[in-house]
Amino acid sequence: MTIFFNSLSDNIIPPKNLDYVSFPKSEKKSKGMKVIKAKEDIKSISLENVVYTIKDNTPLHLNILYPSFEPSEKNKEKYPLIIYIQGSAWRKQNLGMGVGQLSRMAEKGYIIAIVEYRSSDIAIFPAQIKDTKTAIRYMLKNSEKYGVDKDKVVVWGDSSGGHTAAMVGATLNEKEYNDEDSQLDIKAIIDFYGPTDISKMNFEPSIQDHISPSSPEGELIGKVNVLENLEKVYPTVVMNHISKEKYLPPFLIIHGNKDRLVPFGQSVLLYDKLKEENKIVEFYQLDGADHGGAPFWQEDILDIVDKFIKENLK
Repeated sequence: MTIFFNSLSDNIIPPKNLDYVSFPKSEKKSKGMKVIKAKEDIKSISLENVVYTIKDNTPLHLNILYPSFEPSEKNKEKYPLIIYIQGSAWRKQNLGMGVGQLSRMAEKGYIIAIVEYRSSDIAIFPAQIKDTKTAIRYMLKNSEKYGVDKDKVVVWGDSSGGHTAAMVGATLNEKEYNDEDSQLDIKAIIDFYGPTDISKMNFEPSIQDHISPSSPEGELIGKVNVLENLEKVYPTVVMNHISKEKYLPPFLIIHGNKDRLVPFGQSVLLYDKLKEENKIVEFYQLDGADHGGAPFWQEDILDIVDKFIKENLK
């Protein structure tokens, strides 16, 4: 059989780099072919295991959730950014743990970056605070790539992540809590049942030890007894960073009154201090709620969070 290469090559269309708008639709058809109109109504998608930095020879990752699809040539819209810090007792985090729930928030029109920070067995306090701020700066430096509105950034965390979120807000541009000099502007802080004073955790009923060197709190400050090392505890106490003269972003605090791990009184301490120093704060007691779980992801709670964010992005 003879193949005429010259005649075949006459039909070749050389590759051409075209954007989506300029690329032509195919005119090819088959008898009986059915046509469905393409719609971009996927509720949310995620981009997993994005390395944002390496510290102590440890790659640190982000899971990034989008409202519908990744930024592309087709989608140049910018979205507010939520930096989310997953609860983990300051130990190694599971970045996939809250994706299902957080995707419902992404659907409301947010990009959500779930942050991995160095665990307490690698780096003690305030590494968690510094790493979160490094992650924020990474997202801001790559705002075009990820479709982030640089002027609309919120920090949200639960449990130990709530503590980290609150500490980010309370130490925003203080040198000793930043690895870079560039100034950060955060519009709001959301604290779900976070510790605020680790020396007082066992002053209320709890099912967990919060004092010994092997407790999460002891490990946070270097595997030492919490009550015997109050000088190490002092900088971890959120209230010690709040004063009338210091600017703080508005706070939203939500905590269950049957929390068996982080006593409800921890949020009372933070709320009372914020009110005393004339800061903007909203505080909700979730009646009957334990430490996290489904009650915190019910639709009316997400609506409260969404409303609070939108009010503070204006």
